[in-house]
Amino acid sequence: MKHWRIDDMAWEQFDASRVDPEIVLLVKAASVVERNGTDYATYLKNVFTDDPDFRMAAQNWSVEEVQHGDALGRWAMLAEPSWDYPAAFARYRAAYSIPIEVDASVRGSRTGELIARCMVETGTSSFYTALADATGEPVLKAICKQIAADEYRHFKLFYDHMQRYLKREQIGVLRRTRIALGRVTETEDDELALAFHCTNEAAGLPYDHQRCIAAYMSRAMGFYRRPHLDRAVGMIFKTIGFTPHGRVRRAASALAFLALRRRRSRFIARATGDAT
Repeated sequence: MKHWRIDDMAWEQFDASRVDPEIVLLVKAASVVERNGTDYATYLKNVFTDDPDFRMAAQNWSVEEVQHGDALGRWAMLAEPSWDYPAAFARYRAAYSIPIEVDASVRGSRTGELIARCMVETGTSSFYTALADATGEPVLKAICKQIAADEYRHFKLFYDHMQRYLKREQIGVLRRTRIALGRVTETEDDELALAFHCTNEAAGLPYDHQRCIAAYMSRAMGFYRRPHLDRAVGMIFKTIGFTPHGRVRRAASALAFLALRRRRSRFIARATGDAT
């Protein structure tokens, strides 16, 4: 069940003078990724084919994901009236897809699949919180806060199901850590790079992964602040079975923030042609 509706947002408060063009680029890319949630739901329902409770949860999750995309797309068309969200999504769908006709998780187990989903929700919750904190445009701020809250609920949803499967599959902490960190690194795959390409670059420009991921990441990483990383690392720790508070988590968060800043510097250099 949806916890909010697009038409309930105060669209009349949109303030074009407070739109950040750099954020618009990210919102456009995010809109088509979120809108693609239907395919992920199909994949998940095939992986959990004999689990009706989870299949229903996945279906409800996808409805909210699609709403996220539609809300972001509607806002982006206000911010950039010449942009066509439906056309951009159609272009993205033609360029990017995931294998959905499966009968087992690509993570090797159902617990592994749910760990990966927790990582995705950790990333999106922190991303939309960062955007909400960064933007001065009131409608986008409200949308991002709603989406961030949804994504945190989704994290809890997948975490609870993960705990249920963990009792059956008994996956150790080391393997959980590998799955979690492996999924985190996948943020640099084609999903986001192609989203940036299809929503922000001219149709005649050939896709180049390195150019597009640098363009996306150099911007997105710039909006993260230390509290966003603190929360994300705490969620990661909770997923893999570590205490989400305390000195170890604080040290890991500090290292993660330094790594993010260094990684962003590399993406900036690549995006500006200064990489060596």
